[in-house]
Amino acid sequence: MKRIVLFASGSGSNVENIVKYFTGHSDITISCVLTNKRDAYVIDRCNKLGVPAFYFNKAGFTNSPLVLELLKCIKPDLIVLAGFLLKIPSELVEAFPRKIINIHPALLPKYGGKGMYGRHVHTAVKARGESETGITIHYVNEHYDKGAIIRQFKVGISEEETVDQITTKVQFLEQIHFPQVIEDLLLGR
Repeated sequence: MKRIVLFASGSGSNVENIVKYFTGHSDITISCVLTNKRDAYVIDRCNKLGVPAFYFNKAGFTNSPLVLELLKCIKPDLIVLAGFLLKIPSELVEAFPRKIINIHPALLPKYGGKGMYGRHVHTAVKARGESETGITIHYVNEHYDKGAIIRQFKVGISEEETVDQITTKVQFLEQIHFPQVIEDLLLGR
């Protein structure tokens, strides 16, 4: 059985989608969800879904081996960042090479880097008058949004569309493609 550990910082809509996708899967299971925000709505979602969720503070993540030791005990086959906003410490990247992936709400290398997440990305895409946007699923390295790209999915947008409409289109791509890419990686497809 392949094990996934999910990291999230916010509401957890991607976490919920991934958990539901793999519920009852014969080859893949969600071991737990880790969050750096004590009041993140992802914890409520996990409680409703029956998935263990654990909180850690920033110091426990960056200045302590606690999270690394927990992950070593779980031995995940894949660590999935699903709306997780902290930079992954180099110790984690080194301990789990090519086993940490992230989803970014734009077509990297455009609109990546520190501070470029969620609505910030969609606002920048709109301001630049882009004709398309999308999602990028990539491996995590020691730099924000610089890891090797696994897959990208695009959607056309028009000048008249609002930031909210762009957000909805991108979230739709996330819901459809993210779990499938995770499954493909874990099953070697």
